[in-house]
Amino acid sequence: MVRPRRIVLVRHGESEGNADDSVYEREPDHALRLTPTGREQAAAAGVRLRELFGTETISAYVSPYRRTLQTFRELRLDPTRVRMREEPRLREQDWGNWQDRNDVRLQKTYRDAYGHFFYRFAQGESGADVYDRVGSFLESLYRSFEAPDHPRNVLLVTHGLTMRLFCMRWFHWSVAEFEALSNPGNGEFRMLVLGPDGRYRMDRPFERWTTPEPYDLDG
Repeated sequence: MVRPRRIVLVRHGESEGNADDSVYEREPDHALRLTPTGREQAAAAGVRLRELFGTETISAYVSPYRRTLQTFRELRLDPTRVRMREEPRLREQDWGNWQDRNDVRLQKTYRDAYGHFFYRFAQGESGADVYDRVGSFLESLYRSFEAPDHPRNVLLVTHGLTMRLFCMRWFHWSVAEFEALSNPGNGEFRMLVLGPDGRYRMDRPFERWTTPEPYDLDG
């Protein structure tokens, strides 16, 4: 098995929905574009990633949403060194189809009270649902490492919640630990780096907005 040196997770740049949540009433989530700021964020990430990867090969998996595909394009990686695939299992958490802004805001309030991992949006997904499909993707990713010519780097261009759930699944974090973490900013990335002991470690943690409270405590 040829394990990659790095697994890099990139959150898409700022989207139209990040800038103005009323757009969800007119456009489907998967069709939202990057804003000019989002393109700049993706381009800046690309400068850093091109320096990081150098002349090494890359196996890239990209969420099929427009904003993630545009982010990947703005990274401007050398196409002769990148094998890119769309990967629907890395898509954003489904919040239902056409969205009423006030209803979504109300449901997000419910989610904050109920818990981000377990709360399921009406006609959409819970964080636990996303965790399950990320786990399915990981099984496929592990199998790809068996190829003797597997690239030295894996790149995932995806969404903030999906990034946290990928790391939760990889590192076997608890639900309480997941709930305490914040999404990375638009255009930010995190790396899982293979160490000399054969273990992967994150280059830097996700920010915490609270202290984890284990679910097995009384009270």
